[in-house]
Amino acid sequence: MGGALTAVALVLLSPGSAHAEPGVPEPPSGLLSDRGEGDLSEADRDFLTKVRLAGLWETPAGKMAQQKSQSQRIQSIGRDIAAQHDALDTMVVDAAEKLGVVLPNQPNQDQQGWLEEMRQAQGKTFDQIYIDRLRAAHGKIFPAIASIRAGTRNDTVRKLAQRANQFVMTHMTLLESSGIVDFRALPTVPAPAVAANGPSAPARALSGAERSVAASPLISTPVLIVLLVTAVGAGLFVTRRFLPAGRRAGSRYRGRYRYTSSPPPGGERTFAGRTAEVAGRYLNLLRRAARRS
Repeated sequence: MGGALTAVALVLLSPGSAHAEPGVPEPPSGLLSDRGEGDLSEADRDFLTKVRLAGLWETPAGKMAQQKSQSQRIQSIGRDIAAQHDALDTMVVDAAEKLGVVLPNQPNQDQQGWLEEMRQAQGKTFDQIYIDRLRAAHGKIFPAIASIRAGTRNDTVRKLAQRANQFVMTHMTLLESSGIVDFRALPTVPAPAVAANGPSAPARALSGAERSVAASPLISTPVLIVLLVTAVGAGLFVTRRFLPAGRRAGSRYRGRYRYTSSPPPGGERTFAGRTAEVAGRYLNLLRRAARRS
């Protein structure tokens, strides 16, 4: 019986029965191995459990849709999803037995609450609850299946994930065909961590001095200029005060003996050049800060 249900489900999901658009490929699950080989992770075990839990509540929910809904479209959706979950349940049970994973036999507390909510509802209220609950559940498990399919090391889990992915996409399409899905109530897609067209790394790598100047709204440009001039003056004083004795002695006799040659290398002219270079850098920073403000 289980093999027959699986065969029926795969026929329902085949490209011919689904009338796939020309040029849109369907993943051929038959090309994947299923020998139970490869490491089995905790994420793999959790995936098997989630697939099993999905069938434990969506199958009875689909049967309720056939009995309680007054819409032929909702009844048809419930019938198709319930039948396909029976087949998917057979697949996950077979995979779990092969891998030695123990599966639950009852829906979890949240799922039992959703089923009770449907039992209490009537008419269009039932239709809305049924469609929205199942659409939200499928949207939640869809990315989890994709992660397992992409990253599992176990070939049996990989094949089950590929098949489960096809089931989930089919079910989301069926549910959305009802025309009453409340898309505004569904979770939005998280924003990307880094904008694709954001500033390049060199543009973001400001020096510490640039950040300090740009992020200092309390200090005006004139005040910064005064501070800069004071710092340069202090540097001149300190340098002259602590120059070697020979250089200080030479400076005393400038009035008595005229210098006809330039100061020695590394002397005043070199210091002046360095001071001008430092001052120029800080003036550039001040201009940038003024433009940003």
